[in-house]
Amino acid sequence: MTITIGSRESALAIIQSQIVMSAIQAAHPDLTLELVTMKTTGDKILDRTLDKIGGKGLFVKELSAALREGRVDLTVHSCKDFPMEEDPELPLVAFSRREDPRDVLVLPAGQTEIDFSKPIGCSSLRRCLQFQVLFPQAQMAPVRGNVPTRLRKLDEGQFSALILAGAGLKRLGLEDRICRVFSPEEILPAAGQGILAVQSRSDFDLSLLSCVDDADSRDCALSERAFVHTLDGGCSSPVAAYATVTGETITIDGIYVDNENQLYRGTISGSRREGPALAAELARQLKEGAQCVVK
Repeated sequence: MTITIGSRESALAIIQSQIVMSAIQAAHPDLTLELVTMKTTGDKILDRTLDKIGGKGLFVKELSAALREGRVDLTVHSCKDFPMEEDPELPLVAFSRREDPRDVLVLPAGQTEIDFSKPIGCSSLRRCLQFQVLFPQAQMAPVRGNVPTRLRKLDEGQFSALILAGAGLKRLGLEDRICRVFSPEEILPAAGQGILAVQSRSDFDLSLLSCVDDADSRDCALSERAFVHTLDGGCSSPVAAYATVTGETITIDGIYVDNENQLYRGTISGSRREGPALAAELARQLKEGAQCVVK
């Protein structure tokens, strides 16, 4: 039996797909696994920010088409980049154990301090708004491209620093470029950050993916995505959500951003079985201004 996995062709996307493939192969050594890579619309358009061209859904369009047409059996995504609206025929069917979800600061090679005379490279409004709470003097500028391309632009002097997901750097073996790790209290991660999401057709044999699916990651990811969905946000939205599980209790931390870019932040806890409902309630509270404002 052969299972075909579809992936974007970037180095990080391939590594992430290989993580999933390795877990499947270890649990099912009789299977033959094949990797198929493709360039997505989001990879092709690099001269505009994602919110101007249709959001991060452009990174999954071609992969979803390949699934629907039967050219691949599974696709692997960074959960934080997967659209909040799912096609019932192409559901997310597994969530990997979470890598470190925190955002990090990357400086030019050899530098130890931020040069605030140059812009900070960051294409995420979520990161920009929270970073400017920490450093009001910072000027932000969009940066597109894969991680190596962004690092090249940084080292060429186009930016004084980058804000990136630490998980991606670690998976690429570039952990040595991290100069500072931001705690969730400083910069709350994006929903699903650090988790790999596996997508398939609704008739796929899910028993093959029990070796990939992590119960804690699933409960956290579904809760975080419910928070964003309740606020009508997408994966390019500035809202943030981060859940943690301890035993049977889930705690969800969320940030809502109003039309004036004011941040409202709050926390809710309860039974992990009610995670999505708790997240939706927290989202409603924040939208109504019932919890604290981030100055």
